[in-house]
Amino acid sequence: MSNNGAGGRKRANAATSGRTTKIRKPRKPSPDDEDSNDSNISDQMPQEQRSPSPMPDEPMVKLPEELLKTFIKPAGRLLISGMVSWDLVAKRDNNPANRSHPNLYTFHKFTDRRYRLIISGCGSAHSVLISEEGEAYTLGRNNAGQLGHGDTTTRNLPELVPALKGMNIIHAACGRNHTLFVTDTGAVYACGENKSGQCGLGNTTPQILKPTRIRYHGAPIVKVGCGAEFSMILDCNGALHSFGLPEYGQLGHNTDGKYFVTSTKLSYHFETTPKHIALFFEKSKDGHVSPVKDVDIVDFSCGLNHTVAIDSKKRAYSWGFGGFGRLGHAEQKDESVPRLIKYFETSARGARSVHCGATYSLAVNELGVLFLFGQTKRTGEANMYPKPVQDLTGWNIRSVGTSYTSIVIAADDSLIAWGVSPTYGELGTGEITKSTARPKEVSRMDGLNITQVAMGYSHTLLIAEDSSDEVKQKLEKLPVFEP
Repeated sequence: MSNNGAGGRKRANAATSGRTTKIRKPRKPSPDDEDSNDSNISDQMPQEQRSPSPMPDEPMVKLPEELLKTFIKPAGRLLISGMVSWDLVAKRDNNPANRSHPNLYTFHKFTDRRYRLIISGCGSAHSVLISEEGEAYTLGRNNAGQLGHGDTTTRNLPELVPALKGMNIIHAACGRNHTLFVTDTGAVYACGENKSGQCGLGNTTPQILKPTRIRYHGAPIVKVGCGAEFSMILDCNGALHSFGLPEYGQLGHNTDGKYFVTSTKLSYHFETTPKHIALFFEKSKDGHVSPVKDVDIVDFSCGLNHTVAIDSKKRAYSWGFGGFGRLGHAEQKDESVPRLIKYFETSARGARSVHCGATYSLAVNELGVLFLFGQTKRTGEANMYPKPVQDLTGWNIRSVGTSYTSIVIAADDSLIAWGVSPTYGELGTGEITKSTARPKEVSRMDGLNITQVAMGYSHTLLIAEDSSDEVKQKLEKLPVFEP
């Protein structure tokens, strides 16, 4: 019963927090008529400048060195493949004639700068690149200011984010049209679309064009993640906080946030500031529900409308949209509170890392076995619970990239990719075999020492760690992409 009480209290909280956002509701229906949108932004301007005023200045205390070391990976050369006509990504009418540049069906070298971290998202047409020095560069679609340059102009080349100059960026995340950045002091900056409060600034100003510090006063943040229209942040004490659109229960606060504005019009109580996810639960076979104690989250990943997280005891939890079994609970129900995935319970199967795509989830367990649940293709059977990907048995997985329907994995000294049609070159397998339903080695990438993979909706970024001469020689042979 106590569990129910907590749920009730949460619901009350959600309702009250929603009431504060209700006042701003009437601005919601304006995205189509451009003029009203502009006028909204200009009306909002003074408020937007004003609202962050109670925020203390950037915390000056750096995160502990040994923690920072875990974020700073060796830098290398950037490679790219897939669709690079950013404004056509995920659009129905992507007529090849309109492309600003043909799709790249093999990996190309891209810019001479060396990067230590590459980031995109399974629903994103933009990317964040962190240079060796910790400077943030962004490129791609910029329809809502998600690149953080103060405008809405698409960038075909990575460009330094002026507002973050001089800061050491250790992590970032890309949503459908918004971006989060984390500095080495544990502060989080957000920019891009904010119609659902996904930038965490305490308002729903439609667009935030420059990275702005989120309204959060808790422990330093070490990792961020973005769904399509929501955000998750993880603090150094293992607590998760979420904000943005509560649809499907994806924020984990025991509510989907829906309410009726009029008898026919639905809206949501947006969470416009980070809110702690306090409860984790498990469900037994006979439907008995009990809370899980001592949950310290160490890693998590967001799909478009769901999240999977792992705690320090290697237990995995998932919540949000349940379609295609992407939550791994052997049913398609949405979960509005993080629910323990029973499959990873036994000691031999503990989860080590998680990676979410649009409608599926991947997890690597302690023994290095890759599991897939949900569905990567649009037809055929879905995995309703985690099933091992047999083709990757015995491979040592180094980095995993998940796009809308494709997966690219750096394993041992190879690159493995799969994804069903339509693909846009993000697999890097060449023009002839554009797509493949089974994992396939991308032979031309052998021996390139790929240390990181990041995927957007239909593009792939790689980092090739080129300290050895052998890798340098192989990189020489690759074509160059110059938009």
